[in-house]
Amino acid sequence: MVIAGSLLVLCCLLLIGVTVPLAFGGVLLFLSLVGDFDVAGYLPSGHWKMNSVVLLAIPLFIIAGAIMEKGRIAAPLVHLAELMIGHVRGGLSIAAVLASGIFGSISGSGSATLTCIGGIMMPHLRRAKYPEGLSAALIVNASPLGMLIPPSSSHILYAWVSQTSVLKCFLSTVIPGLILITMLCIVNQVQLRKCKDLELNERPTDFAFQFKTRSRSAFPALLMPLIILGGIYGGIMTPTEAAGFAVIYAIPVAIYIYKGMTWKSFRETMLQAGITVGVVMSMIFMVLIVSRFLIFEDIPGIAEDLVYSVSENPIVILLMVNLTMILIGMLMDDISGLLLSTPILLPIVQSVGMDPIHFAAVLGVNLGMANVTPPTAPNLYLGARVTGAPVVKMLGPTMIFIIFAWMPTLILTTFVPQLSLFLPELLLGK
Repeated sequence: MVIAGSLLVLCCLLLIGVTVPLAFGGVLLFLSLVGDFDVAGYLPSGHWKMNSVVLLAIPLFIIAGAIMEKGRIAAPLVHLAELMIGHVRGGLSIAAVLASGIFGSISGSGSATLTCIGGIMMPHLRRAKYPEGLSAALIVNASPLGMLIPPSSSHILYAWVSQTSVLKCFLSTVIPGLILITMLCIVNQVQLRKCKDLELNERPTDFAFQFKTRSRSAFPALLMPLIILGGIYGGIMTPTEAAGFAVIYAIPVAIYIYKGMTWKSFRETMLQAGITVGVVMSMIFMVLIVSRFLIFEDIPGIAEDLVYSVSENPIVILLMVNLTMILIGMLMDDISGLLLSTPILLPIVQSVGMDPIHFAAVLGVNLGMANVTPPTAPNLYLGARVTGAPVVKMLGPTMIFIIFAWMPTLILTTFVPQLSLFLPELLLGK
């Protein structure tokens, strides 16, 4: 009864709009008042578990993403992609997807990707007479690529919780991320067939000169993920050290090269990033204690017995796990959803033979899709504010993207393990 009551309290608080950290705090208060759970006794254990060097990478990547967003580091990437394919029908929207993938690989944040790329690309798409709702929906659906293209904060957390390799978790989502990019572009092109009045950019007569100029301008931004990923996979830097390097590298690039930020605005950016870091780390602390209670009450074992009471077919079990992750992701953000679902669902998928690294990719695709799936869809509502497009206009195209782009990617990632395991095994061994 206590467990059911705590889950009910959590759902009710989230549905009425209480922030995730306070919602989990409400659950802890409920457990301390109604159950025999000694919340105070678990506070030191939560503090001890958060005292991790690996976990330090998360606030560093948040700071790096904030600097890149305010410093206009994504603008040269967009301009280069626009030059390359802007003259093709639907090329501007494809450029938005590619730019989201590249910027997401740098920031590791879906919300930062959406804010930055949406603010840059939406005016271009409007001027070219692309449908407002479709364009905004595409940008929203491409924003979770920051969770799939490494480095990703969510996969650092997953590796930390599941005690698996951070590098293998990074690599597990590369191919699913590329599949999603391809599917989003294809589905978008199909939806654009009825649009006859799109304005295409003319290919400049001095294309070679423009390409050279824009490539030189975009080079500092493109160099950042190459150095970070090359340093990590080359064994030169740990993920935490790479996150610290990302912050150090982004500051002079944003201030002196792209001049999107001054030292005065840098201080404001750090204050905003500090607020985000405080919220995220408080949320992690709260969720850790709730997760510890769930493990203490053997909820993973109960969930496994419940699943096997429905079916012992591995396909059915994996479908049930996917549905559970989608529902969790629809109610909360990706970090809290990951921390809550990993200790409960990982033993279940391992019981049917799924590798933990494979599950990292499945979890990433699931939570990314949940962030754009109504009714909660945090990225969808953020996208409405960033792009200025009404949510009503975005709903139809978003559902088409979910059904024909996200769902096929999720099915392939779930039932074709080598899509997730090929690169980790190739580069890092089994």
